[in-house]
Amino acid sequence: MRSGYVAVIGKANAGKSTLVNVLVGEKVAIVSPKPQTTRDRIMGVLTRENYQIVFVDTPGIYRQRNALTALMMKTTELTAEGVDAIVYVHDGHAGIKDDDIALMKKYMACGLPMLIAYTKIDIMPKEQLPADAKKLFDAGVTADVYPVSARKGMRVKQIEQAIADMLPEEDAIFPENVISDRSEKFMAAELMREKILLKYEKEIPHGVAIIVNTFERHENGTYEISLDIVCEKKNHKAILIGKQGAALKEVASFARQDMEKLLGAKVYLTVFVKVREEWRDSARLLKEFGYDSEE
Repeated sequence: MRSGYVAVIGKANAGKSTLVNVLVGEKVAIVSPKPQTTRDRIMGVLTRENYQIVFVDTPGIYRQRNALTALMMKTTELTAEGVDAIVYVHDGHAGIKDDDIALMKKYMACGLPMLIAYTKIDIMPKEQLPADAKKLFDAGVTADVYPVSARKGMRVKQIEQAIADMLPEEDAIFPENVISDRSEKFMAAELMREKILLKYEKEIPHGVAIIVNTFERHENGTYEISLDIVCEKKNHKAILIGKQGAALKEVASFARQDMEKLLGAKVYLTVFVKVREEWRDSARLLKEFGYDSEE
């Protein structure tokens, strides 16, 4: 049997979390079209008869703007040092730039087995793929390139097998029924943040943290969840709440529906909005909110 840890690395919005979700067959990471959707290192476990792949989904490579994004980039770099193989996810629709080549070579230099998942082929001209493959080869990028569309399920089986082939011969790391290392409480918070990313524009979603105060399962099987949406400015709080609370009610309703799918039970959700100015640059608040640089 083959098994091991695989770092899933790439620029923001390359499609890393979507690919992991599709390969694992369950939603283990939230997705949105905005940068910084993934803030934490999240494991998704795929177990087959002959192999087990432990995907480690990482924050997208992103220019550092504050202490939070610095921690995110540190998480990505540390992940690349402690795995058995690397899947570098590249947005094929965006073409190949010099900095893409530089990043690919950087992770190839780690000395680990690596392949390139060339994503979003369903929304790009077909003739672009061979031209980009030649450009990578000419630039000295020797990792195998696998064109794939996770959203459409195109060539997913091929890349899954290629990833498994990179792993060492080892026993399974996790029991067969495990699909993620993250708790239901963590996923409930992430689902709330996902809906905020999808609904609100500009800087507001990136300045939000979700703090779960109550996560209880009652004897009748229902769940009681209470959480805080923490933002950085008073005017952001007003926008999050909306006129007569309409915006907050809408986003909370969408989040609750997904929480009920996750938990398989009725959820009673209570949401508050609080302001903590410049929390993304506060080491104390970052740790309090669960973004611990020591992890």
